[in-house]
Amino acid sequence: MKLVVKIVLVIVVVVVLLTCASTSVSSDDRLLVNMTVVHGAAATGAYCLDGSLPAYHIHRGSGAGERNWLLQFEGGGWCNDIESCAERARSRRGSTRLMNKLESFSGILSNNASHNPDFYNWNRVKLRYCDGGSFAGNSTFDNGTLVLYFRGQRIFEAIIEDLLPKGLSHANKALLSGCSAGGLASYLHCNRFSKYLPNTTSVKCLGDAGFFLDSPDITMNHTQRTFFQHLVALQGIEPNLDENCTSSISDPKQCIFPQYLLKYIAPPVFILNSAYDVYQFHHILVPPSADPHGHWNRCKVNPQACSPDQMALLQAFRVEMLQVVRSFMYNSTRGGIFINSCFAHCQSESQDTWFASDSPRMFNETIAESIGDWYFGRNVSKKIDRPYPYDTTCHNIIGPASTNDNL
Repeated sequence: MKLVVKIVLVIVVVVVLLTCASTSVSSDDRLLVNMTVVHGAAATGAYCLDGSLPAYHIHRGSGAGERNWLLQFEGGGWCNDIESCAERARSRRGSTRLMNKLESFSGILSNNASHNPDFYNWNRVKLRYCDGGSFAGNSTFDNGTLVLYFRGQRIFEAIIEDLLPKGLSHANKALLSGCSAGGLASYLHCNRFSKYLPNTTSVKCLGDAGFFLDSPDITMNHTQRTFFQHLVALQGIEPNLDENCTSSISDPKQCIFPQYLLKYIAPPVFILNSAYDVYQFHHILVPPSADPHGHWNRCKVNPQACSPDQMALLQAFRVEMLQVVRSFMYNSTRGGIFINSCFAHCQSESQDTWFASDSPRMFNETIAESIGDWYFGRNVSKKIDRPYPYDTTCHNIIGPASTNDNL
């Protein structure tokens, strides 16, 4: 009898522990949002690289935000040749079939007012990235054995067309944003997005870590320019670039760079970037091809390990970015800017860098507060940080976290 009692007590304890564990998991403040597949996209040929249908995640707004919309382009690098695109098509970066069907919304996508004070009750949408061309391509590769769909432009249009009857067509306020390759997409599509909406809609665009520079690397080769030229050619992007930009520049393909496109974007734009953006540091300033012997490896992992000469080149890269945005900084009356001196990449989607007690700050203002001030016109929101190492509020993410897959 005593043995039975002991067994029962053990079972009760296990059940209590499992219940507590379950409560702990379900009581966290993560918002998981289901995937919506755009079934009508097939009619327009809007396919992911592998031929799967495009998708997005939507969390509906409420109260005062019920008619306001935030659309966030997902990031994830690019593919600019058949080999890399074929590999990508077999991954979550090129197929919605292989993506998680639940997506965590945090930072600028959070529905918690204490985590996202200005946009928490808006309709918030994450556009899944499966084309490898910043939602801008329109071509197909078919050699009889392999078929790849470069249909990013059509994917963007199909998702917008799917959202319009769900309330987007009646938006009072709209913000098109994105991170990294998605941040680049927000620059590329800002004008086009505004044309879908009524003239009464307040449309603005935010590029987070998407201001990729057309800058030479440490060996004076234009590695990123060459990469983008191949990307534009392969994916048929050039006809979708802004025609005002392409008609004013010797190489129209360069209009994929925000620095050439920026002055032709009509809606107000906010540039959120680090002056030492990790991707640009590792792939534009010091790409592997420019450092075959790994002299920069220690510096890439820890800026404190950089030699004086290496740090001088990093500081010069920062100065180049500031020179590129200088006219925007002083001449744009409706634009916003937050360029800090963190070794980071993408700061709007992570709660710790967006709006938290220890988030990065400039002039005692977080990124979330600065972007909110800009969007709602509460205050002039143009901030540029002092050079490294003066900013003690940074959340640096260097090393393995800076790989291309996380863009």
